[in-house]
Amino acid sequence: MSPHIPVLKNEVLEVFSSLTSGYLIDCTLGFGGHTSALLEAHPQLNIIGIDQDKQARDFCKQFLPADRVQILEGNFASKITEALSSAPIVGILADIGVSSLQLDAKERGFCFDSENLDMRMDTNNPIKASHIINQYSKIELERIFCDYGEIREYKKMASLIAEERKRKSFESAKELSDFLQKHFKKHKIHPATLAFQALRIEVNQELEVLQSLLQQIADSALQDTIIAIISFHSLEDKIIKNTFKQWEKSCICPPEILRCECGNTHSRGRILTKKPITPSTQEVKANPRSRSAKMRAFHFLGRQ
Repeated sequence: MSPHIPVLKNEVLEVFSSLTSGYLIDCTLGFGGHTSALLEAHPQLNIIGIDQDKQARDFCKQFLPADRVQILEGNFASKITEALSSAPIVGILADIGVSSLQLDAKERGFCFDSENLDMRMDTNNPIKASHIINQYSKIELERIFCDYGEIREYKKMASLIAEERKRKSFESAKELSDFLQKHFKKHKIHPATLAFQALRIEVNQELEVLQSLLQQIADSALQDTIIAIISFHSLEDKIIKNTFKQWEKSCICPPEILRCECGNTHSRGRILTKKPITPSTQEVKANPRSRSAKMRAFHFLGRQ
């Protein structure tokens, strides 16, 4: 069994409780918490796990049964087509947050007191957070702080960083965190929290990868597949929510059309979660990092 406790484990098991045999794709294998729980709950289930983090893949190879789990290297957008070639695919799970083990590993540069400024989930990625902070133009920094961090004072933040790096480059996450704490007031969260979120999204192209995953699922020949996606910030959740709504629509005519002209046969299935599933009070108390998790699920029936 995995020593890693995954977010919303019981809720994930409930969403996939109807599964019997077949293949489930764990798009974000991580350290195997969800996969391990699903294997135990469904003895006839096989899992295809995808992860771009070598440390996570190596960890999982030590304890997950090789006869039931196939592990693919890469991000889920680049490997989902290969994973979909197995049949039948009865479930798809994606937990698109950063694991606690990654956040706590100081050499990865995700945490505020890290001596690195990295934030790459795939260490083969040539772009680090240090490159973005020290090389992006002020306008580009404004874009990511506004779009990905939803930071109210994004212009001030970009301007201060641009001025400071003229004096000295930012070499570590700790330097950047201390700098932001010095210039911005702490409200409910650390002043660097949203800036680090924005940098991580830009480094790993997280929103583009999510959109690619959803598009590839929509274009696939899947039939009768349960899809569950766990996100940790509003930008991802909005993409998932809107995509599931679009998939559920039977009529895709423009709003100004008075009478349906599309045939009214475009629904791909039905939304299983009218509101996102969130962690229980007990889970948040045991794992405060789970507090922002939201899971949405969809029963994908395919093209009519």
